[in-house]
Amino acid sequence: MEILGNEKHKIIRGDALEVLKELPDKFVDLIFADPPYNIGKNFNGHIDKWSSEEDYLNWCYQWLDLCVRKLKPNGSFYVMTATQYMPFFDIYLRKKIDVLSRVIWYYDSSGVQAKKYFGSMYEPILFCVKDKENYTFNMDAILVEAKTGAKRKLIDYRKNPPQVYSSEKVPGNVWEFPRVRYRMDEYENHPTQKPITLLERIIKASSNEGDLVLDPFSGTFTTSFVAKMLCRNSIGIELEEEYVKIGLRRLQLANEFKGEKLKKEIRTFETDRLATANTFNLF
Repeated sequence: MEILGNEKHKIIRGDALEVLKELPDKFVDLIFADPPYNIGKNFNGHIDKWSSEEDYLNWCYQWLDLCVRKLKPNGSFYVMTATQYMPFFDIYLRKKIDVLSRVIWYYDSSGVQAKKYFGSMYEPILFCVKDKENYTFNMDAILVEAKTGAKRKLIDYRKNPPQVYSSEKVPGNVWEFPRVRYRMDEYENHPTQKPITLLERIIKASSNEGDLVLDPFSGTFTTSFVAKMLCRNSIGIELEEEYVKIGLRRLQLANEFKGEKLKKEIRTFETDRLATANTFNLF
């Protein structure tokens, strides 16, 4: 286990289960967990595939238990997994914590996904709290447009006097955010990077400035990045060294790591652009 960063933003390189065991109980305000989905993704040479579904779920139950233990009594827990495993997570967690919302993160497809069945275009998220009578939910920070009032200007005749419906509302449980694409500014070299907009909604809703946000499977450290942007503190756990380097750079915690200068990977279209610019500079 290797601890990097500073007092407000820590990056811990190590196995999530082992690191979680070492952290104090009841000290985190918000946890966002986006684990490997057991669908064969390649994480810098580490293939996300267990020998059986039972092995995968048993591994998940271990870190789910640990996450619940690390939450403060008024803490919130958002957890993701593949669609086929979320029912198991749901049933398991409701015995230990209150599941308040079952969220669908919907996104459009970049191309044809399936020809002989209906392709998946969403990922499920559970929103859970330790105490449904005492938890953070900043409604005003996440309001979205309510088309009934904002665009259609419909009148609510049940009120006296009648009034136009509100122009804003709390989002429902279907969230439409685009996936991170190769040409997006926020893109990093990782197979399952989550968008900044998704984490913004979660962190704004379920934490306050100065709160501690934990991500046990940090990947590109979007959770920690957004936490810092929103004046929260963060702990990000990550096993792969290449992703730890992304986190150090994104959070501006280091310029070098083990003698290597930390720079964002240049993408192919950026290489072409640089080559063109250099050609023009010759004339």
